[in-house]
Amino acid sequence: MNNKIVRWSVIASFAGFLFGFDTVVISGADKALQLLWNSSDIFHGSVVMAMALWGTVIGAIFGGIPTNKIGRKKTLLIIGVLFSLSAAGTALSNDPYVFAFFRFIGGLGIGASTIAAPAYISEIAPAKDRGRLVGLYQFNIVLGILSAFLSNYLLSDVGENAWRWMLGVQVFPSIIYSLMAFSLPESPRWLYSKNRIDEAKSIFEKIGSKEDVKSILDDLLKNSTSTPLNENIFMKKYRFQLILVFLIAAFNQLSGINAFLYYAPRIFEEAGLGAKTALLSSIGIGFINLIFTLIGVYLIDRLGRRKLMIFGSIGYIFSLSLVAASFYLSWTGLAVPIFLFVFIAAHAIGQGAVIWVFISEIFPNHLRASGQSFGSSVHWVLAAIIPSLVPIFFTLYGVGNVFAFFALMMVFQLLFVMFMMPETKGISLEEVSMGLTNEEETSRIINQ
Repeated sequence: MNNKIVRWSVIASFAGFLFGFDTVVISGADKALQLLWNSSDIFHGSVVMAMALWGTVIGAIFGGIPTNKIGRKKTLLIIGVLFSLSAAGTALSNDPYVFAFFRFIGGLGIGASTIAAPAYISEIAPAKDRGRLVGLYQFNIVLGILSAFLSNYLLSDVGENAWRWMLGVQVFPSIIYSLMAFSLPESPRWLYSKNRIDEAKSIFEKIGSKEDVKSILDDLLKNSTSTPLNENIFMKKYRFQLILVFLIAAFNQLSGINAFLYYAPRIFEEAGLGAKTALLSSIGIGFINLIFTLIGVYLIDRLGRRKLMIFGSIGYIFSLSLVAASFYLSWTGLAVPIFLFVFIAAHAIGQGAVIWVFISEIFPNHLRASGQSFGSSVHWVLAAIIPSLVPIFFTLYGVGNVFAFFALMMVFQLLFVMFMMPETKGISLEEVSMGLTNEEETSRIINQ
């Protein structure tokens, strides 16, 4: 694989590290902030804890605009600035509303990163390696999650303002990422879509052989000449892609993954573990997530997207059912952490490894950012709603019933993967998008 492609992919994917860190770092400050500001469960869950997710929703809905208008690279640079502002602002906040505002700013960065980073990497990657290169984004997400859990644990004893240190430390990786992003070239496929063909050709020549470049340019020309102007993702010809993106994004959150990551220490305490042991168990989650994400990234271009999703769905159903049973039958000790470790492993090797890769592959070049934005928006709307309601649902319905619901949703996900989801392994972006707008070709891809 071309070293330039690897280097650029690693830099762009580091936006995922900031995404993962920012998403989970709040878990270490969860109870301290509720006590500090004497917040009700509703206010704490929907404003203090979930405001970053509402920012993510806005970033996901509108992040496709700068990604399309000013380019993938400039959008990635803006994302670094947003994360830096969020980390500094939350660490210095003395009011829940100011705190929520800066968490919202960080959320904008997360939402935009789920569009710009996977799109950028998919557009520079060769078809045979696209899964693992876009998968670096997910790897960095879980590395960021692990780093946040570990950082929270190490900073938990620094005093009554430990939460400020937990949140503020993210300033450093945010600045490092922003500096590295300056060295990225623009996406050649984006340049081509803007009729900057010579610039696009120059970048393609840096990352591929003459034969590869000619083939890509021929496919791009064929794709662009057969595409009417002023298309959008809601046209009838793209309905199947839209349904695929909606379902994979919705099922990702209906597994309960974000609800669990946000409230991991609290769930472990509900299961009978002490506060310190609960925080330490959260670090174990980060390690399991990292290991199985690596396995998923390794396998995604070998086994394909569908097989990983099938393995993950079965693991989800098994583990979530056991977690629900643990609370129904009052199993104590390490039962719940062990079952939740299996849940995290299933997520990492399935949905975690596949979602951002798959969404970045199935729309044509001129609609890729819009398709990413739609899928990311569905993902983050549910990711905002579900964690906001989790404390209330735990109280009203019990932890066991909540996890039983998540298990049922994963049965439906398994059916979706088996009967609807196409395989995109090893197929060029242009071939995938053209294939999915043709009924016969779609059927062939699904049945591969």
